[in-house]
Amino acid sequence: MRTVLGVAGGIAAYKACHVIRRLRELGHSVKVVPTASALNFVGAATFEALSSQTVTTDVFDEVDTVNHVRIGQEAELVVIAPATANVLAKLAAGIADDLLTATVLTTTAEVVVAPAMHTEMWQNPATVDNIATLRRRGIHVLEPAVGRLTGPDSGPGRLPEPETIVDFALAAAGQSGASDSNAGPALSGMRIVISAGGTREPLDPVRFLGNRSSGKQGIALARAAAAAGAQVHLVAANIDSGLLTDLPEGVGITEIETTLELQTALRAAQTDADAIIMAAAVADYRPADRTDSKMKKTGDEGMTLSLIQNPDVLAGLVDTRRNGQVIIGFAAETGDSHHSALDYAKAKFRRKGVDLLVFNDVSDDRAFGHDDNAVQILSADGDDVVASTEFHGSKDDVSEKVIEALADRMECVESSA
Repeated sequence: MRTVLGVAGGIAAYKACHVIRRLRELGHSVKVVPTASALNFVGAATFEALSSQTVTTDVFDEVDTVNHVRIGQEAELVVIAPATANVLAKLAAGIADDLLTATVLTTTAEVVVAPAMHTEMWQNPATVDNIATLRRRGIHVLEPAVGRLTGPDSGPGRLPEPETIVDFALAAAGQSGASDSNAGPALSGMRIVISAGGTREPLDPVRFLGNRSSGKQGIALARAAAAAGAQVHLVAANIDSGLLTDLPEGVGITEIETTLELQTALRAAQTDADAIIMAAAVADYRPADRTDSKMKKTGDEGMTLSLIQNPDVLAGLVDTRRNGQVIIGFAAETGDSHHSALDYAKAKFRRKGVDLLVFNDVSDDRAFGHDDNAVQILSADGDDVVASTEFHGSKDDVSEKVIEALADRMECVESSA
């Protein structure tokens, strides 16, 4: 495949070298088209050595071959990694003032961009609008990873790892990135339902009972599942709208508020799902009565709330799943003087009957709302519950591990069918 790799001027440009190598290992002819700024980070000689092709940046270089048109016309796939905010703005506006932007404007091939920038730039309304414009025009946008950026700051805006970029690009082009040319992405064609966020149970029009889940882990899981080729549907419980804009194109969304709404949405989605990942934090109880007006304080008297237990949504999904459907639960646990958090997670695994349980210890304000996480994945080995080695990393890193475990589990289910 004739692939053009565009490289914009960001610190993550060094990762483009690994993208070139991976594409060439897969048999691609790679033409690197950097911006002039990109050459401040990686020299033309490096790109030429890795690609075995000359590197130019200007529309007036090699005029005799009409490069600014020819490269785009001959391309079968165009990938820009990293894509800076500046390049994204040019693409959205249709500006073609260098060889890279001219190439995108002339090509009829699939175009994939992997943005990389500081969080403030990624979340700026101008960039948000530009991304929406590019997606509307059919350009594939790989969501940036969440993690450490150039300086001490961290957040969404980090360039994903080269393997992720290549897999996403080849999936967009209908190709395979696996070493076996007949194998597709790990979850290609699979229908995956993911719940995320935290349910809220209204007391009155102002107050509610809830939890501290932000939904960041569920959003990261949706990104990882989509990158693995799955058709993803997210059931979002009270997730900030800004986080939902970080979802890849094609991810379906159902927004809900309460546990009963979550149960209804998941039961409907379960019908044709190959797997369900229950990452939402569910309120165990709801008020027996909800008032239609705001409750008022009455002197110095206290307030007594009457609560009723919510249904066990995860256990219900296990009870009604069809043959071969894989269900993954999440357990956010704390230990006490009687048992460790892991002990409670293992008991939950046995009680729920799930295929896998992703456990994290949330003692001391860990996990909720943060950009990193530490988890263990629990599975059954006969009568024993086995926990994997604890894995630390960003929530995107954790999600990739969970999706790998899901793919392995689904492969086992298929081979035993």
